[in-house]
Amino acid sequence: MTSPTQPSHHLGRARELLAAHPVVDGHNDLPWALRQHVRYDLDRLDIADDQRGRLHTDIPRLRSGGVGAQFWSVYVRSDLAGDDAVSATLEQIDVVGRLLDRYPADLARALTADDMETARAEGRIASLMGAEGGHSINESLATLRALYALGVRYMTLTHNDNIAWADSATDEPGVGGLSAFGHEVVREMNRLGMLVDLSHVAESTMRHALATSAAPVIFSHSSSRAVCDHPRNVPDDVLAMLAANGGVAMATFVPKFILPAAVEWTRAADDNMRAHGLHHLETTPRAMKIHEEFEAANPRPVATAATVADHLDHMREVAGVDHIGIGGDFDGTAFTPADLDDVAGYPNLVAELLHRGWSETDLAKLTWQNAVRALRGAEAVARDLQATRGPSIATIDELDAV
Repeated sequence: MTSPTQPSHHLGRARELLAAHPVVDGHNDLPWALRQHVRYDLDRLDIADDQRGRLHTDIPRLRSGGVGAQFWSVYVRSDLAGDDAVSATLEQIDVVGRLLDRYPADLARALTADDMETARAEGRIASLMGAEGGHSINESLATLRALYALGVRYMTLTHNDNIAWADSATDEPGVGGLSAFGHEVVREMNRLGMLVDLSHVAESTMRHALATSAAPVIFSHSSSRAVCDHPRNVPDDVLAMLAANGGVAMATFVPKFILPAAVEWTRAADDNMRAHGLHHLETTPRAMKIHEEFEAANPRPVATAATVADHLDHMREVAGVDHIGIGGDFDGTAFTPADLDDVAGYPNLVAELLHRGWSETDLAKLTWQNAVRALRGAEAVARDLQATRGPSIATIDELDAV
């Protein structure tokens, strides 16, 4: 894939840079896409082959895009609750493990920052996991620990809906940020070495988590609220807190979060999906046909790599170049920017940033170094905490009792 907006010399330099400092992408929903499309039957959808037209992600395009590490989201929808959410999360973890077993020449299991560096040296794609939404632990710190033992290295505190102990960005205020149990979840994540992910959470939850966390936090796929006023994005005062925390905000590519003109259009497209009896996040062939028919009648505002670069310019200015990264959200969105339409597109974004005068030193931080450093920081905090306290056995009933 080439960008129509960038001279070839910028694209060539971008590919050279990514060969040395590949992308750590904070969020990819391939596991859920495999659930939707083929119910985890990997023989029916082989990502060793180009799956353009069905998926945003496959191994040839990951290679072409310069991806060196991927946090695979083991997301489950927030209308799943209790044990159903836990079981579905385990199914997601299982399919990631099966992908690693199936493609060992390309994908390497990574549990630590050192593992990420080893995979890069071997020419393989470091594969980590992130659980998207605290509903996945069913209000159980023991379940949180079990997810960590299975390889999950971040948890997004909420998805689109509030949970009993944390408020979501796209729901009405509930507990006012984090409840007492929510703070304990953050502390236990710190003790484990699991990154606290603040994408999807309310501003109040962001601030509470930053006040409580002793380790770097991440935003696995969120952009700048100042550039596009959407509640899924990060306000400037929170971005500014990342320097003291050591955390990383990873800009997403989802058009409705980055392009103001796309916000209302996407709301109407989502309503159209619901009118057809489908969940608005569904990306099955039937869902995409409905989307395409809607788009034909209602032309879609189109984001580009330059749109994402506008966010990264602002995030660098506010948070500092040491505290930004990339989290595309591929296979978790129906729509993508024109020249970032799949995982092969990262060179187009790097070329755009080179065109804007970003140094190769700064781009190496954006693509690889910052995310690795954040995980390493969480590991260091965990070593210290584990020397002074054991696993928490607190319950939500104890801590949040009126």
